[in-house]
Order: sequence, then C-alpha cells, then structure tokens
Amino acid sequence: MTMSEADDLVLLSVDEVFDLSLRVLEGAGLGRPHAEAVARTLAASQRDECHSHGLHRLPGCVMTVTAEKFARDAEPEVADAAPALVRVDAGYGYSLLAFERGLPLLVEKARRGGVAAMAISNCFHFSALWPEVEALTDQGLAALVMTPSHAWVAPAGGRKGLLGTNPIAFGWPRPGGHPYVFDFATSAVARSDLALHKAAGKPIPEGWGVDGDGNPTTDAATALEGAMLTFGGHKGSALSTMIELMAGALIGERTSLDSMAFDEGLKLAPCHGELVLAFDPVVMSGGDPAEGIVRAEALFAGFAAQGARLPSERRYAARARSLAEGVSISRALHERIVALLP
Repeated sequence: MTMSEADDLVLLSVDEVFDLSLRVLEGAGLGRPHAEAVARTLAASQRDECHSHGLHRLPGCVMTVTAEKFARDAEPEVADAAPALVRVDAGYGYSLLAFERGLPLLVEKARRGGVAAMAISNCFHFSALWPEVEALTDQGLAALVMTPSHAWVAPAGGRKGLLGTNPIAFGWPRPGGHPYVFDFATSAVARSDLALHKAAGKPIPEGWGVDGDGNPTTDAATALEGAMLTFGGHKGSALSTMIELMAGALIGERTSLDSMAFDEGLKLAPCHGELVLAFDPVVMSGGDPAEGIVRAEALFAGFAAQGARLPSERRYAARARSLAEGVSISRALHERIVALLP
C-alpha cells in the first residue's frame, strides 16, 4: 500500500465500529435494543470483511429509521404458534431484534422435536443472513434461512424486476471449529455490490444486469435503473422463486413485488418476512449424531485434499485478522458516517 492509499483509509477496531454504528443509529432515533442489534451485525460484517454489508449500509439504515413507515421503538411479539413453529411480529422494526427475541424458543422447539421453524413478519431487512445462521450453529443446530427483498431482479428470460435478490443461507455445526456456512443472494450479485461499483465508477461483468429494455449492460448505474439478473440462469431463477414462496406466500408475508409496492418509491430497506429453519442433529439422527459427524468431516476433508475452499473460510480468516489488527474503511465513507452523528 502506498502512502497516499494509506492516507485515504481510516483504521478502526471492531469495538469502535460497533460504538460508531450505535451512536449514529441512536442519534437517528432508533431505540436502544434495535440499535444494539443492528450495530452488532454491522460490526460483524465489517470485521469479516463483508464490506457491502458493513458500515457501507449505515447511511441507508439511517434513511430507513427516519422514515414514517418504520417503527423506531417496535417491540417484537413472540408467539408459540404450534409445536414446531415460532412466529415473531417485528412490528415494522428491523428483523434483527425480532430474530434475537424469537431465538430461544426456536432452539427449544428444535431440540424437542428435531426440526422447528421461525416465521418473522412485518420486518425491515438490510443485512446478511450468516450472523443469524451462526447464532444457530453456536447452539449445535443446523440452520437454513431465507428472505425476499425488493423486486429488482428479472426472472430468467425476462427483462423487468419481478424477483428479489432473495438471499439464502445455510449453516452446519462442526466440532472444535468454525461451522460450515454459506450465504448468497440468488441474484448474480448483491445489490450493494452494484452500488459499490457505481460509486467507484467501475464497470460490472456481463450477466449482472440489463438496461430498461432488457439489453445486457456493464454499467452499474444502468443496471440499477434497469434490472438485475439471477445467477445460473433458470436455476437461480427457480431458487429465487422458491424463496418468494417459502419466505413470502407460505408465511403470509409480502413477496418482493409487494415489498416494493409498500415502499412507494422511498427506497427504504425492504419490508417483508423471513423464514428460519433449525435442525437438531441429535434428534434427527435418532439420538446418536457421531456417525453423521464423521461422514460430514470426511466430506469437508475431501475439499481440503483437492485444494478446494469451503465457503466462509476467507471470512473466518478475515475475522481473525480484523480482531488482531482492526479494520480499514475509506476516509470518504468514514467522513460520511461521522456527518450523521448528532
């Protein structure tokens, strides 16, 4: 790194990222429990070098928090809806506090019955899903989480936004190490990555988006105004549709089209639902998960034997590095965030 490049960066500890996020969010009027939940997730994303979901998201959070549609002091309502189902009404606040409040009951149900679901409704969502997945793998559970977004993504063969970026995440607990976790949008790329390319004036690869007429484009701004594309053509389109159905229609919540209509052009974080599934390896294996653990570890060892990388390995390496050395963000972003302080 050159001297000029270093001058354009600000070094922060992970705790400082949390503290800065908390001050900005509370200054914008967000209630303390919500602000802490959001700040924890922003700090975790920045720590793990998930830059598009870290402090980059904070100005957008402030814009959402200050909107009339958002409930700054919403108190999530947790309901024991059925033997294997927890329902949480986020009350038009962020999803993160609703998830935290419903988590203990979800874990209890999964350990009792082997599998349990949590349906979160009326929540604004902006974050990655892996922090929620890791909260479940920390309890020794496997997890699957999914959510719609806004209708920014054209289906395979289409040219207009119909589907959301629709992320899906999975986690598998591992003895004595980090869990196996993947978390990805079913769009070719997260929308925030398009925004980062636009801000940097960088072209995007073909296959990320199309213009308003459905023509391929390498211009991020054009794709943001036109439509994004799913990954893997019809396969990504089908998976994205499944998420619309499972985390939208199935739980009585908004699809990405509904979320965009609810937004009314304000460009806030999407407001919809979230589906969380938890699986207990002890119950699911018939009481003795040891053999399954051995088979899973043999599978993971096969990756290493071929020199293949498991998902999240780079993120875990970044986590260790950030905790030891701190994180760097651009001075421009830091100044933008500091300007949000009361």
